[in-house]
Amino acid sequence: MKPPPKRLSDLKGGSPPTGVYAPPTPKVSRQKKAKVLTAAEKAAFLASRPDLKP
Repeated sequence: MKPPPKRLSDLKGGSPPTGVYAPPTPKVSRQKKAKVLTAAEKAAFLASRPDLKP
């Protein structure tokens, strides 16, 4: 005979939810977002760097 199905509410949780998200730490807020080059910018960059050509 199969055991009864478990519900998510029946499972034991790890830590109780805090309810409010903490503000980001200074290290996280210091991280810079990556800049995506356009095709023209990428071509100009590769043209200026002959050592990167395959």
